[in-house]
Amino acid sequence: MSLASSKTTSLQSYTMLVYRKPLHPEFFGIEGRRRIDQDDFEFEGWIFPGGQVARFQTGSVTVCEVVTDQVENLPEKGLAANLPCAGERDFEKTFGDTVTYMTTMQTETLSDHLYEATYREMLEHARASDSLIHIPEVVHGRPELSVLDMQRYRTEVHVQGYHLRADCGLVLRTQSLFKMGIEDEEELEEE
Repeated sequence: MSLASSKTTSLQSYTMLVYRKPLHPEFFGIEGRRRIDQDDFEFEGWIFPGGQVARFQTGSVTVCEVVTDQVENLPEKGLAANLPCAGERDFEKTFGDTVTYMTTMQTETLSDHLYEATYREMLEHARASDSLIHIPEVVHGRPELSVLDMQRYRTEVHVQGYHLRADCGLVLRTQSLFKMGIEDEEELEEE
């Protein structure tokens, strides 16, 4: 396989799946997890080699986001969206009458120098923000990294995921918002 073909394959393999239900941890080799319990909602983030899961639940409504390059064994039941991560993409959906979910993702293929600088910057950011981190063994001569950063607010959680793949210099960034309540368009117009 040529280097260009390898880069394309690695880039095209990442997918974001959005579910209307929680997923069982047995689908993932979880390396770290963090739970947030708020009065009106519950959130849990997991990090695993090359991927992440973010689950937001309030009452009977659950939204579960999965970013992975291994979709083969994941269920189709409850799937609300299947989004390839290549390039730039935005997605927004309302679940029930209680949860607004928005996400944006971006991929870049960097030169060796920029990849290494980005790796150092992301590792420093992850440690300073007490993010979930997974650093696999070095297999392609350069380190790889997965980071899941979460911020809790009164009615919402912001989640940033970063996945750096050394085989092709890939950097995948995701930013998601899980928010209780649906913004009223009339209220927005009045502001």
